[in-house]
Amino acid sequence: MKAVIIMGSERDVEFCREVAKYLKILEVNYEFRVASAHKTPEKVLTVLREFEKENAVYVTVAGRSNALSAFVDANTSKPVIACPPYSEKYGGTDVFSSLRVP
Repeated sequence: MKAVIIMGSERDVEFCREVAKYLKILEVNYEFRVASAHKTPEKVLTVLREFEKENAVYVTVAGRSNALSAFVDANTSKPVIACPPYSEKYGGTDVFSSLRVP
């Protein structure tokens, strides 16, 4: 199995490295990709096509509206795990973003 960690912005790379630490412990291979549901939706779809034939799970890292998680989930039959980074700026409310997105 492979985890494909899709971050909405390069700014999320440090948080993604923390996620990757736990994947290493579990001996799960992973790859990072940067693609935004808002700014580069075609790139997100390209990433999904890239891993279509693999045994993969997607870990989406995006805060605020968390459109990335919903967009990925709507375009794949593979599991999607929303993992929004904690943000002091928004009082930690980003952790609820995956619950608010339809």
